[in-house]
Amino acid sequence: MAFNTIPIIDLSLADSPDSKPALLEQLRYAVVQVGFLYIENTGVPAELAASVVEQAEAFFDLPMEEKLRIEMKNGTSLPFPSFPPYDSPSYSRLGNEITKSQTDWREQLDLSTPHPLPSASAPRYHNLLAPNQWPSAALLPDFQPTLLAYLTALREVSQRFTSLLAESLGLAPTAFARFFDADQQHKLKLVLYPPTSSADPTIPARQGVGPHKDSMLTSYLLQASPQHTTDALQVQSVAAAGGGGRWIDVPPREGSLVVAIGQGLEALTDGVCRATTHRVLSPRPGNGPRLSVPFFQGVSYDATFEAMGVPEEVKALKRSVRAAEVERGGGAVKDEADFQFVKGRWGHLGEATLANRIRSHPDVGERWYPDILAQIRAEQEQEQEQEQHQQKETSGVEGVEQVKQSPGDQTEIGKYHDSAKSSSSGIIKHSEQVSGLLQGDVSRRQAGSEVEAH
Repeated sequence: MAFNTIPIIDLSLADSPDSKPALLEQLRYAVVQVGFLYIENTGVPAELAASVVEQAEAFFDLPMEEKLRIEMKNGTSLPFPSFPPYDSPSYSRLGNEITKSQTDWREQLDLSTPHPLPSASAPRYHNLLAPNQWPSAALLPDFQPTLLAYLTALREVSQRFTSLLAESLGLAPTAFARFFDADQQHKLKLVLYPPTSSADPTIPARQGVGPHKDSMLTSYLLQASPQHTTDALQVQSVAAAGGGGRWIDVPPREGSLVVAIGQGLEALTDGVCRATTHRVLSPRPGNGPRLSVPFFQGVSYDATFEAMGVPEEVKALKRSVRAAEVERGGGAVKDEADFQFVKGRWGHLGEATLANRIRSHPDVGERWYPDILAQIRAEQEQEQEQEQHQQKETSGVEGVEQVKQSPGDQTEIGKYHDSAKSSSSGIIKHSEQVSGLLQGDVSRRQAGSEVEAH
């Protein structure tokens, strides 16, 4: 998507029938052509947001032994292997997450809407629905109630936003309702990016988190460090003139949230709404750490990759936007993050989500899901070989995935993803194997754990 600025949407415009049409038009532009936006007048009390920041700072100031007590890879309070990240509070130490095969330089706590353990007959990806593990209430007595209140507030914001988004696409306000569970799980992270120096050989060159696309439907970011106005959160405009991908700063705006379109929403709308690649650069020395609090709107893990029935005129708008991107890029569009929620590759959104988590946290995969991790690594090796082959054919372009497409191509984005990802039969074979593993029952989970234990 070619853009130079991040749209700013005032949600209060939806409160009046006179201003709502203008809001929906602005929102349609933001989700179809950019995929990243600010929202203001969200309804989240300023006092609650300030309390969340205060509790987040207090958590990261805890002794390391207390944070490691709920470390992600442990899951010691659960009777069988679950997957703590994103879905139950669990700590990930500095440098313990991987994006684009590189180490992310951040520490984080993952939270979610509380859920009981899944049943023994549930699909394996239901492990994402695990109960919470909280830091000590004796040390942080206000932590749990504050974060649960914020989860509730952001759930309401996300529901309102996706209702307006549906209307902006010509759909009913309740169009997305069938993709939510009655007790829908949502996710929350507390993330701290410490300052780094590229002169330190043990630290990646300022990769706070590498180029990626968010999962699920939409995400809502509270940026809690106003001093980091440049070289922090950045979004990629993939179709700059000449085909290069340009990084655009997304500075903090007081009282606003940053919204990113997720891969789940792109899949469900058949590519009309498109997940945009973004990254975070670590702060430079002397500028202090960067604190952020992203909320991820959940969607039923049992949801399938069905299309939303978006009106033809909106699909036509999408096609014209994509064709313009290719033309501006000289026939090449560059995007530094892969699209993982591909139709035909997974049966359910939960399968794609669990695979993404294991890909990002191989230490968790090694302990609890060694079989799935082995299949993912085999797939990654084949993808790397294919990418190297493509690089040789495109005059040695390095470090950026390049997708070629004719300016006149009017193929639907979902079909394009299908063909792009299915070009290697070996990769699809491995994907089918991973999908089967993800749907295994609890007995297979226990068997995988026993193999790791031995």
